[in-house]
Amino acid sequence: MAKRYDSSKQWYAIHTYSGYEEKVAESLRQRAESLDLGEGSKDPKIFQVLVPKEKMIEIKNGKRKVVEKRIFQGYVLVEMKLSEDAWYIVRNTPNVTGFVGTGTEPTPLEPEEITKIMKRMGRDEPKHKFDYRVGEVVNIIDGPFKGFDGAINEIDAQKGKLKVLVNMFGRETPVELDGLQVKRV
Repeated sequence: MAKRYDSSKQWYAIHTYSGYEEKVAESLRQRAESLDLGEGSKDPKIFQVLVPKEKMIEIKNGKRKVVEKRIFQGYVLVEMKLSEDAWYIVRNTPNVTGFVGTGTEPTPLEPEEITKIMKRMGRDEPKHKFDYRVGEVVNIIDGPFKGFDGAINEIDAQKGKLKVLVNMFGRETPVELDGLQVKRV
């Protein structure tokens, strides 16, 4: 039985060994170009190869740092026209374990899924990444509550804020703080 190939340009998810996403993406780009199937060729089959990432702000040792984190560990997205040669290139790229799909048939991603992923990747405002957990006790090192200890009640990664419950006059009072205003006890 011959495989059915969809000649339209669609996005597919490829499963890779975790930690090899960048190597797989680079290998795929190089192989597509060397076999004349890349975007610059007469009959392109492989168009874009993406490792979905988003920018996050990490706070470590009281310093903010913008880092890129992979959205999906172990996956690479490929925009391609599914054909025998394109399928063969992807399948035989080192560290690729296969296409995401049912059985041996790769399943294209829905356009809405790609739109969401692209939106998430292109986010201008990076999210804050805290290495704190709700319930963890922290010491406030800056601001009007400096010197107080409190338990983290809420984490707003989008704004980079923490809500800390501080015990004042025998009752817990929620205080909103910047991630740089606290440290571990």
